[in-house]
Amino acid sequence: QVQLVESGGGLVQPGGSLRLSCAASGSIFNIYAMGWYRQAPGKQRELVASITIGGSTNYADSMKDRFTISRDNAKNTVYLQMNSLKPEDTAVYYCKSFHRFSQPYWGQGIQVTVSS
Repeated sequence: QVQLVESGGGLVQPGGSLRLSCAASGSIFNIYAMGWYRQAPGKQRELVASITIGGSTNYADSMKDRFTISRDNAKNTVYLQMNSLKPEDTAVYYCKSFHRFSQPYWGQGIQVTVSS
């Protein structure tokens, strides 16, 4: 089992920044990548960004100029720095871990609200 705990969400004004964190624990030895997804009300869950253990990153086109994914392997933590936030970034953000020999795991999600 793997536990993913997100933190850092909340309410921010348009143009502001937030940094989300996702700490992984449990059977994490075979993680090869982690990612952030988001789901806005009435919409499907979508990829925001992902990063491999080796540091290769992948971003959704609409977010790659404003968001940055990073990881600290020693802390088993992945981060999502979000800048220039817009109201349409309002969503529940989920962390996901990808494993070589088992199913992926999801965090419980964390709310990000961009509003004045």
